[in-house]
Amino acid sequence: MVDKRKITFVCVENAGRSQIAEGFLRKHAPHVEVDSAGTKPASELNPIVVEAMNEIGIDITEQKPKKLTPDLIQESLIVNMGCIDTESCPALFVKDAVLWNIPDPKHLDLHQIRKIRDEIENEVIKLIKNLEA
Repeated sequence: MVDKRKITFVCVENAGRSQIAEGFLRKHAPHVEVDSAGTKPASELNPIVVEAMNEIGIDITEQKPKKLTPDLIQESLIVNMGCIDTESCPALFVKDAVLWNIPDPKHLDLHQIRKIRDEIENEVIKLIKNLEA
């Protein structure tokens, strides 16, 4: 059984979307255990994503890209940030996973990443409300 008090945000590289979501959940629901991971983690966070989060007072510089593990899948409610390709991201399609379909901020500029950041914050707030219902 999934403990809905632990949420794991997942994308391919764990360098952008999932890191933003982790930062917002830590801010808006510090009582909820949160993690993020990737199917093919990058070596570092997207620096423009870090900048976009710093603009609104959320420091994610201590967060690191990490690999999605079977344990994380088993113990968490998985939120798939937007990988809809079952061929390259099969681990993201698990029972009870939530799919947000957020665009990948990789190769985008700060203005575009701000829009993605704000969309993710709205989704995180909705998720928190659903968990508390």
